[in-house]
Amino acid sequence: MASVLRNCCTYRTLKRCLPIFAWLPQYSFQWLRMDLLAGVTVGLTVVPQALAYAEIAGLPVQYGLYSSFMGCFVYCFLGTSKDITLGPTAIMSLLVASYAYHDPVYAVLLAFLCGCVQLAMGILQLGFLVDFISYPVIKGFTSSAALTIGFGQVKNILGLRDIPRQFFWEVYYTFHNIAETRVGDLVLGLVCVLLLVLLKMMKKQLPERSDHLPLLNRVCSDIVSFTGTARNAVVVVATSLVAYCFESQDQHVFTLTGKTAQGLPPFQLPAFSDSVSNGTVCFTEMLQNFGAGLAVVPLVGFLESIAIAKAFASQNNYRIDPNQELIAIGSSNILGSFLSSYPVTGSFGRTAVNSQTGVCSPAGGIVTGVVVLLSLAFLTPLFFYIPKAALAAVIICAVSSVFDLRIVATLWRVKKLDLLPFLTSFLGCFWEIQYGILAGIALSGIILFFNIARPEIKIANYGTVIVQLQSGLNFPAVEHVCDQLYQRVLEAANPPHSVILDCLHVSNIDYTTVNGIRELIQTFQQKRVCLLFSNFQPKVLSILTSAAIEGLRHFDSTETALQHLHGDDYTDDLDESEKPLLHRNEGFSS
Repeated sequence: MASVLRNCCTYRTLKRCLPIFAWLPQYSFQWLRMDLLAGVTVGLTVVPQALAYAEIAGLPVQYGLYSSFMGCFVYCFLGTSKDITLGPTAIMSLLVASYAYHDPVYAVLLAFLCGCVQLAMGILQLGFLVDFISYPVIKGFTSSAALTIGFGQVKNILGLRDIPRQFFWEVYYTFHNIAETRVGDLVLGLVCVLLLVLLKMMKKQLPERSDHLPLLNRVCSDIVSFTGTARNAVVVVATSLVAYCFESQDQHVFTLTGKTAQGLPPFQLPAFSDSVSNGTVCFTEMLQNFGAGLAVVPLVGFLESIAIAKAFASQNNYRIDPNQELIAIGSSNILGSFLSSYPVTGSFGRTAVNSQTGVCSPAGGIVTGVVVLLSLAFLTPLFFYIPKAALAAVIICAVSSVFDLRIVATLWRVKKLDLLPFLTSFLGCFWEIQYGILAGIALSGIILFFNIARPEIKIANYGTVIVQLQSGLNFPAVEHVCDQLYQRVLEAANPPHSVILDCLHVSNIDYTTVNGIRELIQTFQQKRVCLLFSNFQPKVLSILTSAAIEGLRHFDSTETALQHLHGDDYTDDLDESEKPLLHRNEGFSS
């Protein structure tokens, strides 16, 4: 017991539980300078995005900012990626809109419960579960979500009101009410989209910064780079000033965000009941109303964050711990719910900005969190003048990169069967998100299990028939493999006198497989055909030996088995063109 306690109290364990101690001793003034720059830059990006994402979630705009700072502080202590930034995202906001019914009480409680699930998964080391969600399913969901989110903002670009949020009704009523378009909102929205695209293109076209350039060139390059990076903030501030000028002249040209709650949110437990017009909704009823959201939201949140963290870890040459990431995200959601946050996860766009600006440690998130807190403390009265069309433009440009139809062509070239889970997930998510994801996962699972249950078998004849399994031999595959051997070997026009079953690719077996091998040997003995086995892995051989199967004969290699049957010189007498067949798959017939 004492040794276990000593192992739990080591500095190495402390660094694993609190990753901040892994990088804090190396912290330097140069890191501080770069983290300050990155933190401020990301802060200028997150403030307008947070306001826009709250609109997607169907919540008052301040809830976007309430969700944007706690994750920055918590992740600094618990996260293992230097680049990632936690906060509201378009996809997570769409899920909140689906499961929180546009009610802040539901949204905050969902963050708390989502955090509890993620924290429990991290402690129990269950991060591997997301590996069962295939890439086509993920791309199908994200592409569907991007299309849903992007089209959902068209009504704000057009200045339409009272449009339902369900996707199909949203499409119908947007076109049905298009005659009610407000010209001011339409012009402003299109100008904002154009400006955001141009600023992004200008930033991409900038040459690499060089100290050999004239001072004026460097200053202009820095200005363009900063404006391009903070383009969301630039557009929102500029359009707010335009809207203020019109409003001061009593001209209501644009649809505005309107009055928002001022100041910082109170620190309190999330409400475990909700007051409605005809009574109170208790905690158990709220859980029932969340339904599948209690599984979908935490899983998608972790999946989105871990995919981003892995991508930037690979790009910048460091490693992350998926289970520790679960703990960091879960803790952020739990503590964030005490400050009226809705569920958060890693943001690809802001993480890219963070990385490109040269962040050196998770401490950059502290600076971002401070920027958000300052905005809440002093700028909320000014949010009144932010045009909804400008926020809609920010959202459309943010999600445009997520929608990727090129994946269809890629899947068609690589493996056409993967188009099925992609299309199932993509189309299903337009109906209900959880059904789309679950249907995609189920179809991917069926394809996976079919491949396990129907392994490819290759056969070659050297006088003795050699049967090679091209993948593992798990219990769903045993009956199929036995049937194939009966049909293609024992029931052939000229049955062979001997068969060698090459098990090189079999790395694990269970009792069903052991029983199947026993029956196979007995059947071959009845047919007076010699059955030998070769290339057993040590682990597999150990299991078979302990099972004491009567008549089991095995050899270290297929060549040794052939020499046992035909003499030591048999393989030497084969043609040179045939010898490689003992070691490779070439020449086998499927």
